[in-house]
Amino acid sequence: MDKIVIASGNKGKIREFQQIFTDFHIEVVPQTQFDVSNAEETGLTFVENAILKARHAAQQTQLPALADDSGIEVDALQGAPGIYSARFAGEGANDQTNNQLLLEKLRDVPEAERTARFQCIIVFMRHAQDATPLICQGTWEGRILIEPQGENGFGYDPVFFVPTHDCSSAQLPAEIKNQLSHRGQAMQLFKQQVQKYL
Repeated sequence: MDKIVIASGNKGKIREFQQIFTDFHIEVVPQTQFDVSNAEETGLTFVENAILKARHAAQQTQLPALADDSGIEVDALQGAPGIYSARFAGEGANDQTNNQLLLEKLRDVPEAERTARFQCIIVFMRHAQDATPLICQGTWEGRILIEPQGENGFGYDPVFFVPTHDCSSAQLPAEIKNQLSHRGQAMQLFKQQVQKYL
């Protein structure tokens, strides 16, 4: 195994995975290099969608594939937006419209009931028929603020309050966020476990 395809065109994610695999002398390439279209995310869970994305990339490229799926779950909204986090405010939604809708839905919810968590699932498949993919999960607990705070990060970071650091995720320096975050946790697990798959 000398090459792995990542089911994403996200430069930040690709860079993170490239760093992990440098030690193993494995090249990580985005699926966009092979003109692979995005998989249809028809699953009802983060795990299902990550598997769909990894399998699609592996089928199209005949290479081992990596995918992740992530989002935010808000308890007062029965776990929404969940798997629909990226398109919470509809098709063509952006970070700002998603955050606005979330804050609007929680307008009358008291602080103590605004608990939420970010979830991240990473899936690694050796081939498209891999019946035992490596699945790693990271969870980051917090709550939803009343208004956005901070300029760093993306997605729901400005409205996600981090109790351990008494600020929003968007107010954390990148290196701190990467240690604490759902993706950071899933990446650490992945790093520890991927070796036996290689």
